Amino acid sequence: MNKVRLEILGLSASHTSHGSFALVLGEKHGNRRLPIIIGMFEAQAIALEIEKISSNRPMTHDLFKNFALKLGASINHIQISNLKEGVFYADIHIITADGEEIVLDSRPSDAVAIGIRFNAPIYAYENIMGEAGIQVEELEQDEVDHIDDDLEEEDDLEIEDFEGVEDEEETSAIAESASGDLSETSLEQLNKLLQKALEEEDYMKAAQLRDEISKRQ
Repeated sequence: MNKVRLEILGLSASHTSHGSFALVLGEKHGNRRLPIIIGMFEAQAIALEIEKISSNRPMTHDLFKNFALKLGASINHIQISNLKEGVFYADIHIITADGEEIVLDSRPSDAVAIGIRFNAPIYAYENIMGEAGIQVEELEQDEVDHIDDDLEEEDDLEIEDFEGVEDEEETSAIAESASGDLSETSLEQLNKLLQKALEEEDYMKAAQLRDEISKRQ
């Protein structure tokens, strides 16, 4: 299957639900975005590494890195490998000290949090991008640049943004709609709302709208 190279565009905090975040991955050589709804702990782990902030004690993903390095292993790449019933799956491709490749099943958030600590590339299969990716080609290029700039600014999350929130199981792409039931909204209106969400950099809402549109098609 064809693979698409992705890069981390940022973490977008929910505008309506405290403690929920969208990990926004972008096509390296294209304009598609892949928002994945993740939990608070994983968002914190990714944000700390993006900002190169060292915690007082090793976090879980730091411990994994230290453990792997001690054994002479490294991360070859991260693969967003599947999408079932709105839930994303990922594989961590590990190269052992003997040169053997081991593939571990993982949640995308954990895979990305580990992968960025090794500067490992991130990929998704083309069929996943086709099903769950959000096209922003209809936006003017300066609007696309504006979205990316704002997402980079949102990377500068403070530790306080993650405090006081209990960690919960990572949600799927089909998250509960923060704006109410979308089942009565027309497909045309859903597409308009999707474009508006993209313009407002509300990737949490965009992911919800994308999933509702996918169910209609």
